[in-house]
Amino acid sequence: MSHANAALTPRARLRLARLIVDDRWPIARAAERFEVAWPTAKRWADRYREHGPAGMTDRSSHPHHQPRKTPPDVVRRIVSLRRRHRLGPVQLADQTGIPASTVHAVLVRCRLNRLSHLDRITGEPVRRYEHPHPGAMLHVDVKKLGNIPDGGGWRYVGREQGGKNRTATTGKPRTKHSNNKIGTAFVHTVIDDHSRVAYAEIHDDETAATATAVLRAAVAWFADRGITTIERVLSDNGSAYRSNLWRDTCTELGINPKKTRPYRPQTNGKIERFHRTLADGWAFKQLYLTEQDRRDALPAWLHHYNHHRPHTAIGNTPPITRLTNLPGQYI
Repeated sequence: MSHANAALTPRARLRLARLIVDDRWPIARAAERFEVAWPTAKRWADRYREHGPAGMTDRSSHPHHQPRKTPPDVVRRIVSLRRRHRLGPVQLADQTGIPASTVHAVLVRCRLNRLSHLDRITGEPVRRYEHPHPGAMLHVDVKKLGNIPDGGGWRYVGREQGGKNRTATTGKPRTKHSNNKIGTAFVHTVIDDHSRVAYAEIHDDETAATATAVLRAAVAWFADRGITTIERVLSDNGSAYRSNLWRDTCTELGINPKKTRPYRPQTNGKIERFHRTLADGWAFKQLYLTEQDRRDALPAWLHHYNHHRPHTAIGNTPPITRLTNLPGQYI
């Protein structure tokens, strides 16, 4: 395909070559007519003589022969060492006997130049996925946050004053869910895999009854935005998601429950990454003088995340742009 600003398209090249070869125009005059250099006009004329009209198309710039290309067995050894031992270019160069710059070029070509591209446990390249349409998969999880004492937490007022505020805050006895005197906020989050549209509620526990109530509310919330069918839901292996109540609720809603591999949070990576965004953008973004102030700020932040904040994984557009709200658009 020609460059968008190319002076000569394949059709224009053919007209130029025919003026020179068939109509016997001087090369300099034909080049002036098409506003190209003399060598350019001669090249297309020579190619027309040799191949005819078929020779006017672009050719690959890939060389026919690469005598200095890294041998395949060396490439395989570099890749193997990188995956098994997570070595850098200098260490790999020492073990393979080739320059570090060549090792780096091989790693770039194989998309192994960043260790973040490799799974920490298996050493295999990270396999990213995205379901084809909204509702194909929901991710659910719980983010635990310590409640903020009256007067502010230690992150903003310092550990000494934060400790005093914590001691002075009353009204939250120790419970079986937390030994923290001021309690814990359990943020139940639900994310649509395709659009990254998020739903969240804050509760004081993470029991099966609470988790299923959040799921029902999330399904209704997504239905109001055009996602009328939820096919499956992915969760970790927490007790709430292994309960019979969770299983029965998913069956009632027509959802197929899925579980991540044990001790493998990467399987539910989209919601784990959302929790980091949630913490940076809302939970610890500013000074909250009370826990209620932080909870009151969550709906506004969620609206900003869904409707205004560009999401790099979906082309720097807000998640809501992937929902059309057209009935029957997604089945």
